[in-house]
Amino acid sequence: MLKPLADKVVVKVIEKEQSVSGFVLASNSQSATKTAEVVAVGEGLRALNGELIELSVVAGQTVLFEGHAGISVKDGDEEFLLIRESDILAIVE
Repeated sequence: MLKPLADKVVVKVIEKEQSVSGFVLASNSQSATKTAEVVAVGEGLRALNGELIELSVVAGQTVLFEGHAGISVKDGDEEFLLIRESDILAIVE
């Protein structure tokens, strides 16, 4: 399994044509944002004073993130995206 560093998050993209609330999204908005499940998170970033600032997301959450963000990585047969926490727009509840 992949273990991200610092402020990186490993996500698995959820292929859907509808939003969580059931609305069908226009094709241009689908490319602007994507929905994914958080698989793993890094430990966080260090502030200038050395204090660790933990990430706001945890494994298992569903998030909405910028569609152009991330680096595609493979772990075995599965494909994941490695993104920064700052690319995450919202946590879907």
